[in-house]
Amino acid sequence: MINDPSANRISDDTLKGQVAELLSERAEILETNKLLAYAPYDYQRNFHGAKDRTAKHARQRMLMAANKVGKTFCGAVEMSYHLTGLYPEWWEGIKFDRATLAWAAGNTAYNTRDIVQAELLGEPGDPEDFGKGAIPKELIVRTDRSPGIPNGLSAVIIKHKSGKHSKLFFKAYEQGKQAWMGKAVDVCWLDEEPPQDIYSQTLRGITYMTFTPESGVTDVVSQFMNELRPGQALFQATWNDAKHLSEEVKDEILAALPPHEREMRSKGIPILGSGLVFPVPEDQIITPSFSIPTHWARIAAIDFGWDHPTAVVWLAHDRDNDCVYVIDSYRVSAATPVVHAQAIKDRGSWIPVAWPHDGMQADKGSGTPLAAQYRRLGGEMLGKHFENPEGGLSIEPGIMEMLQRLQSGRLKVFNHLDQFLQEYRQYHRQDGKIIKKNDDLMSAARYAIQSLRYARTLSFEPRPEFAIGAQEWQPFETQLAS
Repeated sequence: MINDPSANRISDDTLKGQVAELLSERAEILETNKLLAYAPYDYQRNFHGAKDRTAKHARQRMLMAANKVGKTFCGAVEMSYHLTGLYPEWWEGIKFDRATLAWAAGNTAYNTRDIVQAELLGEPGDPEDFGKGAIPKELIVRTDRSPGIPNGLSAVIIKHKSGKHSKLFFKAYEQGKQAWMGKAVDVCWLDEEPPQDIYSQTLRGITYMTFTPESGVTDVVSQFMNELRPGQALFQATWNDAKHLSEEVKDEILAALPPHEREMRSKGIPILGSGLVFPVPEDQIITPSFSIPTHWARIAAIDFGWDHPTAVVWLAHDRDNDCVYVIDSYRVSAATPVVHAQAIKDRGSWIPVAWPHDGMQADKGSGTPLAAQYRRLGGEMLGKHFENPEGGLSIEPGIMEMLQRLQSGRLKVFNHLDQFLQEYRQYHRQDGKIIKKNDDLMSAARYAIQSLRYARTLSFEPRPEFAIGAQEWQPFETQLAS
């Protein structure tokens, strides 16, 4: 019997069918186990493994980001890792080697269902989409319905790699703090800005937040932006951090947004009250630092404080082009004049320092006015408290001078001054009035701008009476007599 090699060959149609079947299986696996395809952007990876200022893992993290950069899916993936124990090799964050108890929440029950639940488990109410979220479908053991919320879930049981079961409960801020009390959880994911009373109830294990700051500077946001404490970390992500967004898409979205929302939507910068005091985009005012020419005049200004920070700002004035540069800033709470005066001297003891009228108040211990204390400690304090060039202490003339300079490109800020730029982003009005909160550096900058007439150069010498090399000047009559 003759062997026919063609009998063992797979027909082209059969081969194509097998390939199609394999591709379909692969697509199904990736759809129902999105952890396999998660390749985090740099900002996402840094957020997952965040350290606090003491170099320990941050147990409280905030990701305040622009729209459409992947922040919510980033939060969902992290939750899936903690529930399943299936941490990737690149993971540098906190790990659990046991089954966990977790909460995931939005501001309302419906938003929790439509956003948080959808990212974790797939589109609510669509049986074909169930299991196509961040939690692998094969590890979902059971789900419990939420009464009164169509297609909403109250809890999910997930199989952990240890063989035990993790439990995830869905919650909402609108339930009130009573619904958040008592239970000790390992992980809590908050996908909107939480009220302070809700946030306080989550601080038992890991708490992380992912959101675009549409509600402005809430108490929680302000605390992370201005008073970051040990165990906390803040991350911000803009459209430039998301490679999947093309320039065309960015331009299209930006053009459809009202001007006051553009910074918030594209950069994750909070909307502030009735409007920014200085509505000039940050990228138009920042500049890389450089060595200041010796012929440029310098001035500094201080805003005294204790509970709220003492703040100092240093300016350099290019008089030829009438351009002012914010070249340094300092902001420290609960420190004595000795500490602040040393910081002032370290940056140039010859630089004059403008100071507000409360520097005339005497210290309760020594009976010496604040400004006099700084003068005795070596600060080059001006001889009189701050006044506007035209007289008076009104805020608005200085605000208008700063705004006009910012808009005309005659006021620039060195790009490494993070504290100054944080205040700049949040400096805003409510019902027409400037909000006097977290404005210490802004106040110091205003004093300095309005005190430019006192600015001084490094090597100040009196102007000569006559040109160098010329004969000494004599009265005309004397010249005739000679």
